[in-house]
Amino acid sequence: MSDLKTALEGAAGEGIISSDQASRLLPYLAERNIGVKAAAVRNDLSQPREDDVANPLEDSEAPRFIRGFHDVLITIGIIVLLSGLWGLAGYYATLPAIIILAEILVRRQRLALPAVVLTIALIHWTFSVTVMYFGMQNAGSPSLMTSWIMIALPFPPLLALYYWRYRVPLSLAMLLFSLFALLLAGVFYLIGLAAGVSNVVLNYPLPSFGIMFAAALGAFAVAMRFDLSDPGRRTRRSDVAFWLHLATAPALLYTAILLVFQLEAGNSGTFFFAGMEHGGYVQALTIVAIVVVMMLIGLIIDRRAFVTAGLMSLGVAIGAILRQNNAGLDKVSFIVLMIVGLIVLVIGVGWPHLRRAVVRLLPASVQGKLPALR
Repeated sequence: MSDLKTALEGAAGEGIISSDQASRLLPYLAERNIGVKAAAVRNDLSQPREDDVANPLEDSEAPRFIRGFHDVLITIGIIVLLSGLWGLAGYYATLPAIIILAEILVRRQRLALPAVVLTIALIHWTFSVTVMYFGMQNAGSPSLMTSWIMIALPFPPLLALYYWRYRVPLSLAMLLFSLFALLLAGVFYLIGLAAGVSNVVLNYPLPSFGIMFAAALGAFAVAMRFDLSDPGRRTRRSDVAFWLHLATAPALLYTAILLVFQLEAGNSGTFFFAGMEHGGYVQALTIVAIVVVMMLIGLIIDRRAFVTAGLMSLGVAIGAILRQNNAGLDKVSFIVLMIVGLIVLVIGVGWPHLRRAVVRLLPASVQGKLPALR
């Protein structure tokens, strides 16, 4: 760092660059590990943290959760306290505790990890209470979607109030996702009324999976709207996009699998899972192809949620292929674990290089809107 600073000061002294440019170039070059040699010489415990060489594999994808072990300790206390309150007093005391803790830890102290945990606690509390009061009550109604609408209905206003008060990115992401869920339940409710059936998905699987896939695409489009508005990932818009992608990736993956399976079977009015139960090649290769597409999407937009979402499905597909090739049942599970683990390591370690190879195939106009290559 000192050599780099000396060189820039010398360039400014000779009039090659201005002093202002030198002061601005120093952190820019240091962040990219240009001109930093200290870490190559010194690598002991006495080395200052600011002299550490930045890891080129690190990125800004994940939201800023933890600023120290203080956050972890507080979070453990929140989980233990709310668990004890739920067991002793049920939902009566849990909601006031969530609000009080949010006022202290989120609104005043702005602790990131406790904010996430308290948001999840609010979602859990809302779901438990709505299922308790509305879930079973409407289970025998003419349309099963009535129950889902009643369960989903409290989420948007509660999450909107929570976000307005505390500005937690996760709460905004879940607010948007709950609106999609409510819209989806409303669509199925109207279709059920028009068709006179209580379960649209069972009676009309192909159109139902198509509607679900369209809703997942809509959620993905909203996530990309937040993502592309902050390609540098320096604001909370990126955090909202992270949580939306985390919820959208599995929804997009499994609705795509269900839709393709049903298309392969034809609109026969029944679900098509028999092939996978017997380890069919076509179904296994279909899953592998969809997972590969999801991984490519993740590489392009620099979101690893699209890789991790398909790991379980990929393992099931690989296991089905191995069984078709008469692999020993006692070995299949270990082979699957080994293959999936190897894929994860290759993608994880080689992420910047793989992403660079994929993104450079895209038009320059598209590349300019994506997060920068590393």
